[in-house]
Amino acid sequence: MPRRQPFTALCSTLAHTSRLARADLHTHTTCSDGTYTPAQLVDLARRSGLAGLSVTDHDTIDGIVPARAAAGSALEIVPGVELTASHGGKIIHVLGYFFRSDDAALNEAMARLRAQRVGRFREMIERLRGVGVSLEEEEVRAAGTANVQGRRQLAEMLVKAGKAATVREAFTRYLGDFGRVNVPAPALPAAEAVALLRGAGGVAAWAHPPYDDGTRQALAELRDLGLQAVEVDFPSLQGAKQRQLRVWAAELGLAATGGSDCHGPDSVRRAVGVCGVTLRELEIVRKLAS
Repeated sequence: MPRRQPFTALCSTLAHTSRLARADLHTHTTCSDGTYTPAQLVDLARRSGLAGLSVTDHDTIDGIVPARAAAGSALEIVPGVELTASHGGKIIHVLGYFFRSDDAALNEAMARLRAQRVGRFREMIERLRGVGVSLEEEEVRAAGTANVQGRRQLAEMLVKAGKAATVREAFTRYLGDFGRVNVPAPALPAAEAVALLRGAGGVAAWAHPPYDDGTRQALAELRDLGLQAVEVDFPSLQGAKQRQLRVWAAELGLAATGGSDCHGPDSVRRAVGVCGVTLRELEIVRKLAS
């Protein structure tokens, strides 16, 4: 058998090391507001050399089973979800891991959030009409059958209809937090979101703490509500802020999570596997589940 060239051997070693060392714990699929199917996401994770992947769709766990079917034994699929919550008068997102997917209370809360999201979506469409921006009724009806009706999906509809050049422009002109047609997202109180995840035997983590609100005090408040972990590796967090967040997490006894927050191919900065955790960090999170 011919010997491999040194460069080929090096590439093989690096790929093997990467596969053993990393897991992306924050991704989205077509089951919520992502553009990749669960199977496509799994394929990208395998191509990226990941050892673990968590599908964390918004307020739904419908992507977990198809992701596991696609992954087989080649990739660990960590059960995950991203719950919409509120704390201190602001929307935050709480990631859940390793929970029981058949937990009645958790599933009822997610169903309630999804139903309220439909109402929000239609109200934003009405507000768009009020400012002279109308969408075809056929597009509106099609969106009404989607699993999650959110601002991103509405922004994509505006781009497709020629009402905005890009998703970013749609948010700037209409859908941003202080935009003309935005309606506050339905959300669970943070304490309830954390309690639901922990009641289902899972682990609750704060997703992508905002730069201005991700303070030690806010972390301590959420920790006191039962939060067990915080995302310390995500695309918009870099350098000194990332190091500071890790220090605070350690001081407060919070585990570290991380992920790309991938929604599709539109952002290289959020490609599958660009952020994540080591398998040692994943094991720490796993052991927190009950």
